[in-house]
Amino acid sequence: MTITRRTLAGAVIALGLAGTAVSAQEVTLRMHQFLPLQANVPTHILEVWKQRIEEQSDGRIAVQHYPSMQLGGTPPQLVDQVIDGVADVIWTVAGYTPGRFPRAEVFELPFILTDAEPASKAYWELAQETMVDEDFSDFKLLGTWVHGPGVIHSNEPIETVEDLNGMKLRAPTRTTNMMLERLGATPVGMPVPAIPEALSKGVVDGAVIPWEVTSALRIPELVQNHTEFGPEMLYTTSFIFAINQNTYDSLPGDLKQVIDDNSGLEFSGFAGKTQQAYDEPAREAAVEAGNNIITLSEEQVAEWKEAAAPTIDAWIEEMDGRGLDGQGLYDRARELIEKHSAE
Repeated sequence: MTITRRTLAGAVIALGLAGTAVSAQEVTLRMHQFLPLQANVPTHILEVWKQRIEEQSDGRIAVQHYPSMQLGGTPPQLVDQVIDGVADVIWTVAGYTPGRFPRAEVFELPFILTDAEPASKAYWELAQETMVDEDFSDFKLLGTWVHGPGVIHSNEPIETVEDLNGMKLRAPTRTTNMMLERLGATPVGMPVPAIPEALSKGVVDGAVIPWEVTSALRIPELVQNHTEFGPEMLYTTSFIFAINQNTYDSLPGDLKQVIDDNSGLEFSGFAGKTQQAYDEPAREAAVEAGNNIITLSEEQVAEWKEAAAPTIDAWIEEMDGRGLDGQGLYDRARELIEKHSAE
């Protein structure tokens, strides 16, 4: 009888605790993105965001992280997934849906920036000024950032613009496609996860991506040449981190505040800075593998900048044609980058 009473008492306590736990966790957010969990952005940015949200909400928000498109679909569908509620939170490349977010393309233009942190803050600020009511009106923006210097990873060494002639290069966005085509390459657009297979099967001769993601994709095992542009950035990629608007609107005020406290200008700067910080370890891995690291001189970079300049002019003209004031966007982006670089 004593054992039975103790067992029953224990069961009642357990049920009570379970009820407390269930009531404490009020919201579950499904976070969806395209890279494996061990890649740098998921590990050092998205998981950090998840942990902060859960801790600062005292467990009332749970974030379920679905990497590698585990909720289905393809990377270009992530934007529509967050709009339609298939996922509550997504991280994606703006350019995976070409032309859909034209203003964000300004940060992808050749040689416009040198450091991801101030550029990411500039991206957020410009987004608040020109994008949230237009390009990003179908969801709630949580963060905007760019990666560190874009590097050319290739089968054959590339030093001059002429070395690109006839070379098939994977490119992440419409803007980068425009640039590579003008430089003489044959651009092949595809999401990051498709790069290893494309290289191994000879679909492309190389790829333009930052150093930090090369480890997760095992790029140094697939190509032996890596072309850097010193402190200059040949290109970068604009990212979107967003939450479904209805999901956000349904939160009580204090939980909205938790989301807001972990979003915006400072979070965007943190994300850009963190992503760029992981360039160096990945680069070291390629060095240790004995790969050929080509760092162009200032004179060589000047030739690339001259050759890439028409891409900027063409983009500005195209935006002007769409009524978006391309020159104004370009000038304002550079002004904001300079402002945040001086902080």
